Parts: sequence; C-alpha cells; structure tokens
Amino acid sequence: MTRSENNVPANPLENPEQKAVIDGIINENLHLNGATMVILNQVQEKIGYISPPVQAYIAQKLGVPISKVHGVVSFYSFFTTTPRGKHTIKFCLGTACYVGGIEQIIEKAKQLLNIEPGNTTPDGMITLEVCRCVGACSQAPVVVVDDNIHGRMQPNKFPKLIQEIQNQEAAH
Repeated sequence: MTRSENNVPANPLENPEQKAVIDGIINENLHLNGATMVILNQVQEKIGYISPPVQAYIAQKLGVPISKVHGVVSFYSFFTTTPRGKHTIKFCLGTACYVGGIEQIIEKAKQLLNIEPGNTTPDGMITLEVCRCVGACSQAPVVVVDDNIHGRMQPNKFPKLIQEIQNQEAAH
C-alpha cells in the first residue's frame, strides 16, 4: 500500500501498477452480466479497498452512474473505502458474544492499539472491526484474527493475540 508523506493512503489511480491492475480487471469483466459486482470484488481483493476516486473511475468505465457503484460499495459490508491493515481483528457483536463480554475485549484492544474499531494502526499493520454473529456462539466471546476464530476470549488474553501478530510479522 503506497502512502504519501503524511501517512495518508495514496490514490490507487495515481500508482501506475495499481491503475494497471484496476484497468485489467475492468477490461476483463466489462461485458459480463453483473460486471459491477465482479469488478468491485476483484478490485477489493487486489487493491484492498475501493476509494471514492476508484468508484468514480469504475462507474465512468462501465458507463453507469457513480451512485450505482457507490450504492453497491456502501450496501455490502465486506467492501471498504479505506485501506485495511495487513491483519484484521474482528469482534463478534452477536448476542452470545455481547452477553459474554466482548465490549471489555474491545476496550482492551482500543487501549493496546490506540485506535477505535473501523480504524487501522498508523503502521498499517492492524485494522479493528466489529461484525455480526460469526456462528461460533458456543465459544463466545469470539474474536476473529484474519480468518482464525479465537473463542472464549478474555481481556487478559487479548494482548497475547497482538503479540502473536507482531511476532509473526517480525519473523517475515
């Protein structure tokens, strides 16, 4: 992920490599039924987010109103308009997790990382998110790190998760 001097994400359209990826995805899928959804999914997968300028660019290339593209991006929760961290930590807000104390774990995460859910650490390493039920109610409260479920989480165990992510990154 390229960033400008003040740590603000750069516009992917201003990065020749990323723009080439976006153009390739658009050109490859332009004539498909449901092209908007296919293109947005692939751009999200390859670039990591779909910024407002990218939404406008896709709308222009597809010949559709920007409101159509923005409507899809804003409707589906898996799309994001800002860069996510290399690792994503999701806190389940389903009933069992909520009753099980997920709020205290979110507070611990905010203290440790100094960010709110929906934000990414300044180093671009970790994004915090909240989500609805992940279907692991018997293990409540649940935290999902990338695609790995960590059940029966407690505030005093959460720092170990952060340490594991940092250790994993240090090993690479």
